[in-house]
Amino acid sequence: MSAVLAGVATHPGVVREVNEDSAIAGRQVFAVADGVGGHAAGEVASALLVACLRDLDQQDVPGPEDVRAALSVAGRTLEEADHGGMTTVAGLALVTLSERPHWVVFNIGDSRVYRFDGAGLTQLTVDHSEAQELVTAGLLTADEARNYPRRNVVTRVLGKAGIGDPDLWLFPPRVGERFVICTDGLTNELADDEIEEVLRLHADAKDAAAVLVDRAVAAQARDNVTALVVDHLVVAETSSCDTAPRSPR
Repeated sequence: MSAVLAGVATHPGVVREVNEDSAIAGRQVFAVADGVGGHAAGEVASALLVACLRDLDQQDVPGPEDVRAALSVAGRTLEEADHGGMTTVAGLALVTLSERPHWVVFNIGDSRVYRFDGAGLTQLTVDHSEAQELVTAGLLTADEARNYPRRNVVTRVLGKAGIGDPDLWLFPPRVGERFVICTDGLTNELADDEIEEVLRLHADAKDAAAVLVDRAVAAQARDNVTALVVDHLVVAETSSCDTAPRSPR
């Protein structure tokens, strides 16, 4: 028998007073939303987005199309509330396709989803950012992009006409896999090998998320930091399912 367990941690960082990040660790939807820095009420925009994802989380048997629809509803909600373009999002949803469970990974902006399978850490999402476009074009290396002056300039945001389309990836779940979903406040401060080290050292999802955020803050986090760790675990048949967001079918 398998179960999905999650832990989340967040911090405003050492520079900003307001935390504009929001997160959801639900039954079958796990995501972070990053209110775009420099804009008024970024925290309102990210909270509105997460509220729409909570509706998705309450669906009995969501499919891949429901994830895209939920993000579309969120975009319209943000536009109607005059908060269009004020948040990014990255996440993971457990859906059903052809009567079998699948993960849908989604993102708009520069928040990220990583997968850790015990052997190594893989970034599943592609940043929608000026820095990533330069890396893709071969004009910057990945290391240079970390210090690029305009690394925080995003090229897609939710609720902005023409630049709000999400990327989605679909694949079957595997027991033993682990995911990290995080805002760029974490990846601005920690390299991928540091994130992997924490995942290897801390088996509990809540502990791992807290340590990731603590390390970013110790590195003088210049932005809000949010980390959500999701574990797909083997559990004993006699264990209660009440503590698990959802058991894959």
